[in-house]
Amino acid sequence: MSQIHPVTNVETIAATAAPSDLDSLRAPEGAAQAERPWWRDAVVYQVYVRSFSDGNGDGTGDLAGVRARLPYLHDLGVDALWFNPWYPSPLADNGYDIVDYRAIDPVFGTLEEAEELIGEARTLGIRTIVDVVPNHVSNEHPWFQEALAAAPGSPARQRFWFRSGDRPPNAWRSIFGGPAWTQVADGEWYLHLFAPQQPDLNWTHPDVAAEHEDVLRFWFDRGAAGVRIDSAALLVKDPALPEQTDVAQGEHPYEDRDALHEIYRRWRAIADGYADARLLVGELSLPDAERLARYLRSDELHTAFNFDFLSCPWEPARMRQSIQSAIAVHALVDAPPTWVISNHDVTRPVTRYGREDTSFSFDSKREGTPTDLALGTRRARAAALLSMALPGSMYVYQGEELGLPEVEDIPADRRQDPMWLRSGGRDPGRDGCRVPVPWSGAQAPFGFSADGVRTWLDQPSAWATLTVEAERTDPTSMLSLYRNGLRMRRSAPWGDSSSVTWLPSPEGALMFGRGDRFACLVNFDAASVELPTGAEVLIASNELTGGAVPPDTTVWLRPLPNGKEGR
Repeated sequence: MSQIHPVTNVETIAATAAPSDLDSLRAPEGAAQAERPWWRDAVVYQVYVRSFSDGNGDGTGDLAGVRARLPYLHDLGVDALWFNPWYPSPLADNGYDIVDYRAIDPVFGTLEEAEELIGEARTLGIRTIVDVVPNHVSNEHPWFQEALAAAPGSPARQRFWFRSGDRPPNAWRSIFGGPAWTQVADGEWYLHLFAPQQPDLNWTHPDVAAEHEDVLRFWFDRGAAGVRIDSAALLVKDPALPEQTDVAQGEHPYEDRDALHEIYRRWRAIADGYADARLLVGELSLPDAERLARYLRSDELHTAFNFDFLSCPWEPARMRQSIQSAIAVHALVDAPPTWVISNHDVTRPVTRYGREDTSFSFDSKREGTPTDLALGTRRARAAALLSMALPGSMYVYQGEELGLPEVEDIPADRRQDPMWLRSGGRDPGRDGCRVPVPWSGAQAPFGFSADGVRTWLDQPSAWATLTVEAERTDPTSMLSLYRNGLRMRRSAPWGDSSSVTWLPSPEGALMFGRGDRFACLVNFDAASVELPTGAEVLIASNELTGGAVPPDTTVWLRPLPNGKEGR
Protein backbone atom coordinates (compact mmCIF):
# COMPACT_ATOMS: atom_id res chain seq x y z
CA MET A 1 0.00 0.00 0.00
CA SER A 2 1.40 3.37 -1.04
CA GLN A 3 0.13 6.68 0.24
CA ILE A 4 -1.67 8.69 -2.45
CA HIS A 5 0.05 11.97 -3.23
CA PRO A 6 -1.43 14.75 -5.37
CA VAL A 7 0.60 15.14 -8.54
CA THR A 8 2.23 18.55 -8.65
CA ASN A 9 3.33 19.01 -12.26
CA VAL A 10 0.51 17.32 -14.07
CA GLU A 11 -0.33 19.72 -16.87
CA THR A 12 2.40 20.26 -19.42
CA ILE A 13 5.41 18.23 -18.40
CA ALA A 14 6.38 17.56 -22.01
CA ALA A 15 6.41 21.27 -22.71
CA THR A 16 8.11 22.43 -19.52
CA ALA A 17 10.84 19.86 -18.95
CA ALA A 18 14.31 20.85 -20.01
CA PRO A 19 15.58 19.18 -23.23
CA SER A 20 18.27 17.33 -21.32
CA ASP A 21 15.65 15.95 -18.94
CA LEU A 22 13.51 14.77 -21.85
CA ASP A 23 16.46 13.13 -23.51
CA SER A 24 17.24 11.17 -20.35
CA LEU A 25 13.69 9.85 -20.19
CA ARG A 26 12.79 9.11 -23.79
CA ALA A 27 12.87 5.54 -25.00
CA PRO A 28 15.83 4.87 -27.31
CA GLU A 29 15.33 4.85 -31.08
CA GLY A 30 14.22 1.47 -32.34
CA ALA A 31 13.00 0.40 -28.91
CA ALA A 32 9.50 -0.41 -30.14
CA GLN A 33 8.92 -4.14 -30.45
CA ALA A 34 7.71 -5.68 -33.70
CA GLU A 35 4.79 -7.30 -31.88
CA ARG A 36 2.82 -5.16 -29.45
CA PRO A 37 3.29 -6.57 -25.93
CA TRP A 38 0.08 -7.92 -24.37
CA TRP A 39 0.38 -5.79 -21.27
CA ARG A 40 0.17 -2.45 -23.10
CA ASP A 41 -3.59 -2.83 -23.58
CA ALA A 42 -4.43 -5.50 -21.00
CA VAL A 43 -7.46 -5.64 -18.75
CA VAL A 44 -6.14 -6.95 -15.43
CA TYR A 45 -8.57 -8.32 -12.85
CA GLN A 46 -7.45 -8.04 -9.23
CA VAL A 47 -8.15 -11.15 -7.16
CA TYR A 48 -8.18 -10.71 -3.39
CA VAL A 49 -8.14 -14.47 -2.80
CA ARG A 50 -9.53 -14.37 0.73
CA SER A 51 -12.72 -12.74 -0.54
CA PHE A 52 -13.16 -14.08 -4.08
CA SER A 53 -14.61 -17.60 -3.81
CA ASP A 54 -14.47 -20.35 -1.19
CA GLY A 55 -13.90 -23.82 -2.58
CA ASN A 56 -13.66 -25.82 0.68
CA GLY A 57 -16.48 -24.25 2.67
CA ASP A 58 -14.54 -22.71 5.55
CA GLY A 59 -15.72 -19.13 4.96
CA THR A 60 -12.42 -17.96 3.45
CA GLY A 61 -11.65 -17.74 -0.25
CA ASP A 62 -9.04 -20.07 -1.70
CA LEU A 63 -7.36 -21.22 -4.90
CA ALA A 64 -9.92 -23.96 -5.46
CA GLY A 65 -12.57 -21.26 -5.47
CA VAL A 66 -10.64 -19.20 -8.01
CA ARG A 67 -10.13 -22.20 -10.28
CA ALA A 68 -13.87 -22.91 -10.24
CA ARG A 69 -14.58 -19.32 -11.30
CA LEU A 70 -12.12 -19.13 -14.19
CA PRO A 71 -14.92 -19.51 -16.77
CA TYR A 72 -16.59 -16.43 -15.26
CA LEU A 73 -13.38 -14.43 -15.58
CA HIS A 74 -12.93 -15.62 -19.15
CA ASP A 75 -16.49 -14.58 -20.04
CA LEU A 76 -15.95 -11.21 -18.37
CA GLY A 77 -13.16 -10.59 -20.88
CA VAL A 78 -10.03 -10.05 -18.81
CA ASP A 79 -6.48 -10.64 -20.01
CA ALA A 80 -4.68 -11.23 -16.71
CA LEU A 81 -5.26 -11.86 -13.02
CA TRP A 82 -3.32 -10.01 -10.33
CA PHE A 83 -3.33 -11.95 -7.07
CA ASN A 84 -2.82 -10.16 -3.79
CA PRO A 85 -0.30 -12.07 -1.63
CA TRP A 86 -1.21 -15.73 -1.29
CA TYR A 87 1.85 -16.74 0.74
CA PRO A 88 2.00 -18.07 4.33
CA SER A 89 1.26 -15.17 6.66
CA PRO A 90 0.05 -14.50 10.21
CA LEU A 91 -2.33 -11.96 8.58
CA ALA A 92 -1.32 -8.98 10.69
CA ASP A 93 -1.91 -7.01 7.47
CA ASN A 94 -4.12 -9.40 5.50
CA GLY A 95 -1.22 -11.20 3.83
CA TYR A 96 1.20 -8.31 3.30
CA ASP A 97 3.25 -9.68 6.19
CA ILE A 98 4.90 -12.63 4.47
CA VAL A 99 6.71 -15.58 6.05
CA ASP A 100 7.66 -17.58 2.94
CA TYR A 101 7.60 -16.40 -0.68
CA ARG A 102 8.00 -19.89 -2.10
CA ALA A 103 4.87 -21.42 -0.62
CA ILE A 104 1.10 -20.90 -0.52
CA ASP A 105 -0.72 -20.24 2.73
CA PRO A 106 -2.49 -23.52 3.64
CA VAL A 107 -5.71 -21.54 4.12
CA PHE A 108 -5.62 -20.89 0.36
CA GLY A 109 -4.22 -24.21 -0.88
CA THR A 110 -0.86 -25.55 -2.02
CA LEU A 111 1.96 -24.58 -4.33
CA GLU A 112 0.87 -27.33 -6.70
CA GLU A 113 -2.61 -25.80 -6.85
CA ALA A 114 -1.13 -22.40 -7.63
CA GLU A 115 0.88 -23.90 -10.49
CA GLU A 116 -2.23 -25.64 -11.80
CA LEU A 117 -4.23 -22.41 -11.54
CA ILE A 118 -1.58 -20.51 -13.51
CA GLY A 119 -1.67 -23.17 -16.21
CA GLU A 120 -5.47 -23.45 -16.36
CA ALA A 121 -5.86 -19.69 -16.62
CA ARG A 122 -3.29 -19.56 -19.39
CA THR A 123 -5.22 -22.10 -21.46
CA LEU A 124 -8.12 -19.63 -21.32
CA GLY A 125 -5.85 -16.83 -22.51
CA ILE A 126 -5.52 -15.31 -19.03
CA ARG A 127 -2.08 -14.56 -17.59
CA THR A 128 -1.14 -14.43 -13.91
CA ILE A 129 0.58 -11.61 -12.00
CA VAL A 130 1.78 -12.31 -8.46
CA ASP A 131 2.36 -9.78 -5.69
CA VAL A 132 5.79 -9.20 -4.18
CA VAL A 133 6.37 -7.10 -1.06
CA PRO A 134 10.05 -6.11 -1.05
CA ASN A 135 9.90 -3.39 1.61
CA HIS A 136 9.25 -5.68 4.56
CA VAL A 137 8.55 -9.22 5.74
CA SER A 138 6.54 -10.72 8.60
CA ASN A 139 8.01 -10.63 12.09
CA GLU A 140 7.59 -14.43 11.92
CA HIS A 141 9.85 -14.66 8.85
CA PRO A 142 12.93 -16.85 9.58
CA TRP A 143 15.25 -13.90 9.00
CA PHE A 144 13.57 -11.75 11.62
CA GLN A 145 13.31 -14.62 14.10
CA GLU A 146 17.05 -15.19 13.60
CA ALA A 147 17.65 -11.47 14.16
CA LEU A 148 15.67 -11.47 17.41
CA ALA A 149 17.64 -14.46 18.69
CA ALA A 150 20.97 -12.81 17.82
CA ALA A 151 22.82 -10.20 19.84
CA PRO A 152 22.70 -6.46 19.04
CA GLY A 153 25.08 -5.63 16.21
CA SER A 154 25.12 -9.20 14.90
CA PRO A 155 25.10 -9.95 11.14
CA ALA A 156 21.55 -11.33 11.35
CA ARG A 157 20.25 -7.94 12.43
CA GLN A 158 21.93 -6.16 9.53
CA ARG A 159 19.24 -7.41 7.15
CA PHE A 160 16.86 -5.05 8.98
CA TRP A 161 17.05 -1.57 10.51
CA PHE A 162 18.00 -2.18 14.15
CA ARG A 163 19.33 0.70 16.21
CA SER A 164 20.30 1.08 19.87
CA GLY A 165 19.47 3.93 22.23
CA ASP A 166 17.10 5.06 24.92
CA ARG A 167 14.66 6.32 22.32
CA PRO A 168 13.95 5.71 18.60
CA PRO A 169 16.54 7.09 16.15
CA ASN A 170 14.00 9.52 14.70
CA ALA A 171 10.35 10.52 14.79
CA TRP A 172 9.24 8.72 11.62
CA ARG A 173 5.59 7.67 11.71
CA SER A 174 4.06 4.43 10.52
CA ILE A 175 1.77 4.67 7.49
CA PHE A 176 -0.72 2.70 9.59
CA GLY A 177 -0.50 5.20 12.45
CA GLY A 178 1.72 5.45 15.50
CA PRO A 179 5.53 5.39 15.62
CA ALA A 180 7.57 3.59 12.97
CA TRP A 181 9.90 2.09 15.59
CA THR A 182 9.35 -0.76 18.05
CA GLN A 183 11.69 -1.78 20.88
CA VAL A 184 12.68 -5.41 21.39
CA ALA A 185 13.52 -7.15 24.66
CA ASP A 186 17.24 -6.31 24.60
CA GLY A 187 16.54 -2.60 24.16
CA GLU A 188 17.22 -2.13 20.44
CA TRP A 189 14.67 -0.57 18.11
CA TYR A 190 13.64 -1.81 14.66
CA LEU A 191 12.00 0.10 11.81
CA HIS A 192 8.57 -0.69 10.38
CA LEU A 193 6.96 1.81 8.02
CA PHE A 194 3.77 -0.24 8.33
CA ALA A 195 2.66 -2.43 11.27
CA PRO A 196 5.13 -3.61 13.98
CA GLN A 197 4.62 -7.12 12.58
CA GLN A 198 6.15 -5.91 9.28
CA PRO A 199 9.85 -5.09 9.89
CA ASP A 200 11.49 -3.17 7.05
CA LEU A 201 14.31 -4.84 5.16
CA ASN A 202 17.70 -3.20 4.70
CA TRP A 203 18.27 -3.06 0.95
CA THR A 204 21.95 -2.24 1.34
CA HIS A 205 22.45 -5.83 2.51
CA PRO A 206 23.37 -8.22 -0.34
CA ASP A 207 21.19 -11.02 1.05
CA VAL A 208 18.08 -8.90 0.59
CA ALA A 209 18.69 -8.17 -3.08
CA ALA A 210 19.72 -11.76 -3.84
CA GLU A 211 16.66 -13.18 -2.10
CA HIS A 212 14.19 -11.08 -4.02
CA GLU A 213 15.85 -11.72 -7.36
CA ASP A 214 15.59 -15.44 -6.64
CA VAL A 215 11.91 -15.05 -5.70
CA LEU A 216 11.25 -13.40 -9.09
CA ARG A 217 12.84 -16.34 -10.89
CA PHE A 218 10.92 -18.80 -8.70
CA TRP A 219 7.54 -17.49 -9.84
CA PHE A 220 8.55 -16.70 -13.40
CA ASP A 221 9.75 -20.27 -13.74
CA ARG A 222 6.29 -21.44 -12.63
CA GLY A 223 4.54 -19.51 -15.35
CA ALA A 224 3.75 -16.20 -13.69
CA ALA A 225 3.60 -13.53 -16.41
CA GLY A 226 4.64 -10.71 -14.12
CA VAL A 227 4.87 -9.25 -10.64
CA ARG A 228 3.14 -6.35 -8.95
CA ILE A 229 5.59 -4.57 -6.63
CA ASP A 230 4.05 -3.38 -3.37
CA SER A 231 5.14 0.02 -2.00
CA ALA A 232 7.72 0.18 -4.76
CA ALA A 233 9.10 3.61 -3.82
CA LEU A 234 9.89 2.81 -0.18
CA LEU A 235 12.62 0.16 -0.29
CA VAL A 236 15.75 2.30 0.05
CA LYS A 237 16.43 4.30 3.22
CA ASP A 238 19.03 6.93 4.02
CA PRO A 239 21.50 5.02 6.28
CA ALA A 240 21.78 8.09 8.50
CA LEU A 241 18.04 7.81 9.25
CA PRO A 242 17.55 11.60 9.39
CA GLU A 243 14.32 13.28 10.36
CA GLN A 244 11.80 13.73 7.56
CA THR A 245 12.02 17.37 6.48
CA ASP A 246 11.64 19.31 3.24
CA VAL A 247 14.34 17.78 1.05
CA ALA A 248 15.37 17.89 -2.59
CA GLN A 249 13.88 15.38 -5.01
CA GLY A 250 15.48 11.99 -4.60
CA GLU A 251 16.69 12.83 -1.09
CA HIS A 252 13.66 11.90 1.01
CA PRO A 253 14.92 9.64 3.82
CA TYR A 254 12.83 6.65 2.73
CA GLU A 255 10.77 7.46 -0.38
CA ASP A 256 11.76 7.67 -4.05
CA ARG A 257 15.50 7.55 -3.43
CA ASP A 258 17.70 7.41 -6.51
CA ALA A 259 19.29 4.07 -5.53
CA LEU A 260 15.95 2.37 -6.25
CA HIS A 261 16.54 2.56 -9.99
CA GLU A 262 19.47 0.18 -9.94
CA ILE A 263 17.35 -2.39 -8.08
CA TYR A 264 14.67 -2.27 -10.75
CA ARG A 265 17.20 -2.38 -13.57
CA ARG A 266 18.40 -5.71 -12.18
CA TRP A 267 14.82 -6.92 -11.93
CA ARG A 268 14.11 -5.84 -15.51
CA ALA A 269 17.12 -7.79 -16.74
CA ILE A 270 15.69 -10.90 -15.07
CA ALA A 271 12.22 -10.29 -16.53
CA ASP A 272 13.62 -9.72 -20.03
CA GLY A 273 15.67 -12.90 -19.79
CA TYR A 274 12.62 -15.06 -20.45
CA ALA A 275 11.52 -15.95 -23.96
CA ASP A 276 8.09 -14.50 -23.13
CA ALA A 277 9.29 -11.38 -21.29
CA ARG A 278 7.72 -10.94 -17.86
CA LEU A 279 5.93 -7.81 -16.66
CA LEU A 280 6.96 -5.51 -13.78
CA VAL A 281 4.15 -3.33 -12.35
CA GLY A 282 5.01 -0.78 -9.66
CA GLU A 283 2.76 0.50 -6.90
CA LEU A 284 4.12 4.03 -7.13
CA SER A 285 2.42 7.15 -5.87
CA LEU A 286 4.69 10.15 -6.37
CA PRO A 287 3.76 13.84 -6.40
CA ASP A 288 6.16 14.65 -9.25
CA ALA A 289 5.25 13.25 -12.68
CA GLU A 290 8.80 13.43 -14.01
CA ARG A 291 10.08 11.44 -11.02
CA LEU A 292 7.45 8.81 -11.74
CA ALA A 293 8.47 8.61 -15.39
CA ARG A 294 12.03 7.69 -14.40
CA TYR A 295 10.78 4.35 -13.07
CA LEU A 296 9.21 3.60 -16.45
CA ARG A 297 12.29 3.96 -18.60
CA SER A 298 12.91 1.12 -21.02
CA ASP A 299 15.28 -0.71 -18.66
CA GLU A 300 13.16 -0.44 -15.49
CA LEU A 301 9.46 -1.08 -14.79
CA HIS A 302 6.94 -1.61 -17.57
CA THR A 303 3.97 0.12 -15.94
CA ALA A 304 2.86 1.77 -12.69
CA PHE A 305 -0.50 2.25 -11.06
CA ASN A 306 -2.16 5.57 -11.85
CA PHE A 307 -3.02 6.84 -8.37
CA ASP A 308 -3.84 10.34 -9.59
CA PHE A 309 -6.67 8.94 -11.70
CA LEU A 310 -7.76 6.60 -8.90
CA SER A 311 -8.13 9.47 -6.43
CA CYS A 312 -9.48 12.01 -8.93
CA PRO A 313 -12.81 13.67 -8.07
CA TRP A 314 -15.73 13.32 -10.47
CA GLU A 315 -15.21 16.75 -12.03
CA PRO A 316 -14.60 17.43 -15.74
CA ALA A 317 -11.67 19.86 -15.40
CA ARG A 318 -9.83 17.72 -12.86
CA MET A 319 -10.53 14.51 -14.78
CA ARG A 320 -9.26 16.00 -18.03
CA GLN A 321 -6.13 17.21 -16.26
CA SER A 322 -5.49 13.77 -14.79
CA ILE A 323 -5.95 11.97 -18.12
CA GLN A 324 -3.94 14.51 -20.08
CA SER A 325 -1.00 14.48 -17.69
CA ALA A 326 -0.88 10.69 -17.44
CA ILE A 327 -0.78 10.29 -21.21
CA ALA A 328 1.86 13.02 -21.59
CA VAL A 329 4.28 11.74 -18.96
CA HIS A 330 4.00 8.12 -20.10
CA ALA A 331 4.60 9.15 -23.70
CA LEU A 332 8.02 10.49 -22.68
CA VAL A 333 9.19 6.96 -21.95
CA ASP A 334 6.90 5.05 -24.35
CA ALA A 335 5.10 3.39 -21.44
CA PRO A 336 1.34 2.75 -21.38
CA PRO A 337 -0.75 4.53 -18.73
CA THR A 338 -2.90 2.46 -16.40
CA TRP A 339 -6.49 3.33 -15.47
CA VAL A 340 -7.76 2.29 -12.05
CA ILE A 341 -10.89 3.38 -10.16
CA SER A 342 -10.74 0.88 -7.27
CA ASN A 343 -8.58 -1.63 -5.43
CA HIS A 344 -8.31 -3.40 -2.08
CA ASP A 345 -7.15 -0.23 -0.31
CA VAL A 346 -9.73 2.40 -1.30
CA THR A 347 -13.42 3.12 -0.80
CA ARG A 348 -15.48 1.37 -3.47
CA PRO A 349 -16.50 3.63 -6.38
CA VAL A 350 -20.29 3.46 -6.01
CA THR A 351 -19.92 4.74 -2.45
CA ARG A 352 -17.14 7.26 -3.11
CA TYR A 353 -18.77 8.80 -6.19
CA GLY A 354 -22.05 9.22 -4.31
CA ARG A 355 -20.54 11.63 -1.78
CA GLU A 356 -20.25 15.38 -1.88
CA ASP A 357 -16.46 15.01 -2.06
CA THR A 358 -15.82 12.33 -4.69
CA SER A 359 -12.03 12.29 -4.40
CA PHE A 360 -10.06 9.79 -2.32
CA SER A 361 -7.22 10.18 0.14
CA PHE A 362 -5.83 7.81 2.75
CA ASP A 363 -5.82 10.75 5.13
CA SER A 364 -9.57 11.24 4.88
CA LYS A 365 -11.93 9.70 7.40
CA ARG A 366 -14.97 8.95 5.31
CA GLU A 367 -16.95 6.18 7.03
CA GLY A 368 -20.45 7.36 7.88
CA THR A 369 -20.32 10.21 5.36
CA PRO A 370 -23.70 10.60 3.64
CA THR A 371 -23.74 8.72 0.34
CA ASP A 372 -26.28 8.65 -2.49
CA LEU A 373 -25.74 5.12 -3.84
CA ALA A 374 -27.97 5.67 -6.88
CA LEU A 375 -25.90 8.69 -7.86
CA GLY A 376 -22.67 6.89 -7.05
CA THR A 377 -23.68 3.92 -9.18
CA ARG A 378 -24.44 6.13 -12.20
CA ARG A 379 -21.08 7.83 -11.84
CA ALA A 380 -19.24 4.53 -11.30
CA ARG A 381 -20.78 3.18 -14.51
CA ALA A 382 -19.68 6.30 -16.37
CA ALA A 383 -16.18 6.14 -14.88
CA ALA A 384 -15.84 2.49 -15.89
CA LEU A 385 -16.77 3.12 -19.50
CA LEU A 386 -14.49 6.17 -19.57
CA SER A 387 -11.59 4.03 -18.31
CA MET A 388 -12.24 1.41 -20.97
CA ALA A 389 -12.01 4.05 -23.71
CA LEU A 390 -8.57 5.34 -22.74
CA PRO A 391 -5.30 4.08 -24.27
CA GLY A 392 -3.25 1.81 -22.04
CA SER A 393 -4.09 -0.94 -19.58
CA MET A 394 -7.01 -1.11 -17.16
CA TYR A 395 -7.38 -2.72 -13.73
CA VAL A 396 -10.66 -4.05 -12.34
CA TYR A 397 -10.94 -4.92 -8.65
CA GLN A 398 -13.16 -7.90 -7.88
CA GLY A 399 -16.74 -6.84 -7.19
CA GLU A 400 -16.27 -3.55 -9.03
CA GLU A 401 -17.96 -5.13 -12.03
CA LEU A 402 -20.99 -5.89 -9.80
CA GLY A 403 -21.28 -2.38 -8.40
CA LEU A 404 -20.67 -3.50 -4.83
CA PRO A 405 -20.81 -0.63 -2.30
CA GLU A 406 -18.44 -0.10 0.61
CA VAL A 407 -19.58 -1.98 3.73
CA GLU A 408 -19.49 0.60 6.51
CA ASP A 409 -21.24 -1.12 9.40
CA ILE A 410 -18.73 -3.87 10.21
CA PRO A 411 -18.85 -4.61 13.96
CA ALA A 412 -15.70 -3.71 15.89
CA ASP A 413 -15.06 -7.33 16.86
CA ARG A 414 -15.04 -8.39 13.19
CA ARG A 415 -12.64 -5.76 11.86
CA GLN A 416 -9.11 -6.88 11.03
CA ASP A 417 -7.35 -4.05 9.22
CA PRO A 418 -4.32 -2.66 11.13
CA MET A 419 -5.26 0.85 9.99
CA TRP A 420 -8.38 0.54 12.15
CA LEU A 421 -6.66 -1.30 14.98
CA ARG A 422 -3.65 1.04 15.29
CA SER A 423 -5.82 4.16 15.15
CA GLY A 424 -8.05 2.99 17.98
CA GLY A 425 -10.96 2.90 15.57
CA ARG A 426 -10.60 6.49 14.39
CA ASP A 427 -9.53 5.34 10.91
CA PRO A 428 -12.19 3.05 9.41
CA GLY A 429 -9.53 1.05 7.59
CA ARG A 430 -10.03 -1.00 4.46
CA ASP A 431 -12.15 -3.97 5.52
CA GLY A 432 -15.22 -2.38 3.92
CA CYS A 433 -13.93 -2.93 0.38
CA ARG A 434 -12.74 -6.47 1.14
CA VAL A 435 -16.04 -8.17 1.96
CA PRO A 436 -16.48 -11.49 0.07
CA VAL A 437 -17.99 -11.43 -3.42
CA PRO A 438 -21.66 -12.52 -3.73
CA TRP A 439 -22.20 -15.12 -6.44
CA SER A 440 -25.75 -16.46 -6.17
CA GLY A 441 -28.77 -16.98 -3.96
CA ALA A 442 -31.00 -14.78 -1.82
CA GLN A 443 -29.07 -14.76 1.44
CA ALA A 444 -25.52 -14.87 2.75
CA PRO A 445 -23.08 -16.37 1.96
CA PHE A 446 -24.53 -15.85 -1.55
CA GLY A 447 -22.70 -18.79 -3.10
CA PHE A 448 -19.31 -17.59 -1.88
CA SER A 449 -19.21 -20.51 0.58
CA ALA A 450 -21.50 -23.45 1.23
CA ASP A 451 -24.96 -22.54 2.57
CA GLY A 452 -24.95 -21.70 6.25
CA VAL A 453 -21.24 -20.88 6.42
CA ARG A 454 -20.30 -17.51 7.93
CA THR A 455 -17.74 -15.71 5.79
CA TRP A 456 -14.65 -14.11 7.34
CA LEU A 457 -16.31 -10.71 6.85
CA ASP A 458 -20.10 -10.62 6.78
CA GLN A 459 -21.95 -9.79 3.56
CA PRO A 460 -24.89 -7.36 3.75
CA SER A 461 -28.33 -8.86 3.12
CA ALA A 462 -28.94 -6.13 0.52
CA TRP A 463 -26.38 -7.79 -1.73
CA ALA A 464 -29.02 -10.29 -2.88
CA THR A 465 -29.66 -8.03 -5.88
CA LEU A 466 -25.92 -7.66 -6.61
CA THR A 467 -24.93 -11.29 -7.07
CA VAL A 468 -23.36 -12.53 -10.28
CA GLU A 469 -26.44 -14.73 -10.78
CA ALA A 470 -28.84 -11.79 -10.42
CA GLU A 471 -26.86 -9.48 -12.69
CA ARG A 472 -25.85 -11.96 -15.39
CA THR A 473 -29.24 -11.96 -17.11
CA ASP A 474 -30.08 -8.29 -16.49
CA PRO A 475 -29.05 -6.24 -19.55
CA THR A 476 -29.04 -3.04 -17.46
CA SER A 477 -26.80 -4.38 -14.67
CA MET A 478 -23.28 -3.24 -13.87
CA LEU A 479 -22.00 -6.69 -14.81
CA SER A 480 -23.61 -6.46 -18.26
CA LEU A 481 -22.06 -3.03 -18.75
CA TYR A 482 -18.61 -4.40 -17.93
CA ARG A 483 -19.01 -7.48 -20.10
CA ASN A 484 -20.29 -5.48 -23.07
CA GLY A 485 -17.78 -2.68 -22.60
CA LEU A 486 -14.80 -4.99 -22.29
CA ARG A 487 -15.91 -7.00 -25.31
CA MET A 488 -16.19 -3.83 -27.37
CA ARG A 489 -12.86 -2.58 -26.01
CA ARG A 490 -11.21 -5.79 -27.23
CA SER A 491 -12.55 -5.10 -30.72
CA ALA A 492 -10.74 -1.71 -30.63
CA PRO A 493 -13.32 0.54 -32.29
CA TRP A 494 -10.59 3.21 -32.38
CA GLY A 495 -8.44 1.09 -34.68
CA ASP A 496 -4.74 1.27 -33.94
CA SER A 497 -4.89 4.78 -32.49
CA SER A 498 -3.12 5.06 -29.13
CA SER A 499 -3.49 8.83 -28.78
CA VAL A 500 -6.24 11.06 -27.42
CA THR A 501 -7.44 14.27 -29.08
CA TRP A 502 -9.65 16.57 -27.02
CA LEU A 503 -12.75 17.66 -28.94
CA PRO A 504 -15.12 20.59 -28.37
CA SER A 505 -17.75 19.66 -25.82
CA PRO A 506 -20.64 21.31 -23.97
CA GLU A 507 -19.98 22.93 -20.61
CA GLY A 508 -19.85 20.29 -17.88
CA ALA A 509 -18.82 17.56 -20.32
CA LEU A 510 -15.65 16.13 -21.84
CA MET A 511 -15.20 14.61 -25.28
CA PHE A 512 -12.12 13.11 -26.86
CA GLY A 513 -11.38 11.21 -30.02
CA ARG A 514 -9.10 8.28 -30.80
CA GLY A 515 -8.43 8.32 -34.50
CA ASP A 516 -11.14 9.76 -36.75
CA ARG A 517 -13.76 7.04 -36.21
CA PHE A 518 -14.18 6.96 -32.44
CA ALA A 519 -15.17 9.51 -29.82
CA CYS A 520 -15.98 9.27 -26.12
CA LEU A 521 -18.34 11.80 -24.51
CA VAL A 522 -18.70 12.06 -20.71
CA ASN A 523 -21.40 14.24 -19.20
CA PHE A 524 -20.52 15.30 -15.64
CA ASP A 525 -23.23 17.98 -15.52
CA ALA A 526 -26.57 17.95 -13.73
CA ALA A 527 -28.33 18.59 -17.04
CA SER A 528 -28.47 16.46 -20.18
CA VAL A 529 -26.31 17.36 -23.17
CA GLU A 530 -27.11 16.82 -26.82
CA LEU A 531 -25.35 14.13 -28.82
CA PRO A 532 -23.17 15.35 -31.69
CA THR A 533 -25.28 15.51 -34.82
CA GLY A 534 -25.21 12.31 -36.82
CA ALA A 535 -23.05 10.34 -34.40
CA GLU A 536 -23.76 6.65 -33.94
CA VAL A 537 -23.93 5.45 -30.32
CA LEU A 538 -21.82 2.32 -29.82
CA ILE A 539 -22.46 1.87 -26.09
CA ALA A 540 -23.67 4.04 -23.21
CA SER A 541 -23.23 3.69 -19.47
CA ASN A 542 -26.86 4.69 -18.86
CA GLU A 543 -30.00 4.83 -20.96
CA LEU A 544 -30.20 7.76 -23.37
CA THR A 545 -33.44 9.64 -23.78
CA GLY A 546 -34.50 11.69 -26.75
CA GLY A 547 -31.06 11.80 -28.35
CA ALA A 548 -29.51 13.40 -25.27
CA VAL A 549 -26.86 12.20 -22.84
CA PRO A 550 -28.22 12.32 -19.28
CA PRO A 551 -26.16 13.44 -16.27
CA ASP A 552 -23.24 11.26 -15.14
CA THR A 553 -23.17 9.21 -18.33
CA THR A 554 -20.46 8.12 -20.75
CA VAL A 555 -21.14 7.24 -24.39
CA TRP A 556 -18.91 5.83 -27.08
CA LEU A 557 -19.62 7.29 -30.50
CA ARG A 558 -18.85 6.58 -34.12
CA PRO A 559 -18.70 10.10 -35.62
CA LEU A 560 -19.31 10.64 -39.29
CA PRO A 561 -16.17 11.12 -41.44
CA ASN A 562 -14.84 14.67 -41.55
CA GLY A 563 -17.46 15.80 -39.07
CA LYS A 564 -20.25 15.71 -41.71
CA GLU A 565 -23.76 15.78 -40.36
CA GLY A 566 -26.19 12.98 -40.98
CA ARG A 567 -29.41 13.51 -42.89
